[in-house]
Amino acid sequence: MNLKKNPNHKIYIQALRKMSPEKRLSQAFELSEFTKQLFIHGLHKRFPDLSAEEFKKLLLERLDKCHNRNY
Repeated sequence: MNLKKNPNHKIYIQALRKMSPEKRLSQAFELSEFTKQLFIHGLHKRFPDLSAEEFKKLLLERLDKCHNRNY
């Protein structure tokens, strides 16, 4: 999807530009936490029968696959 053609993207960028750097950073942390919780929820729905220990192992494996190794 080309975000530059999405009219909502322009509004989003305008809103970000009006925020202080501290507020933008706070928003980034909130979005990151929300994304992580959504990911965890999806894994729970997909693998409902795993024990807590098995789930934690699966979660850590999946998160490791998502890690950006360019840093």
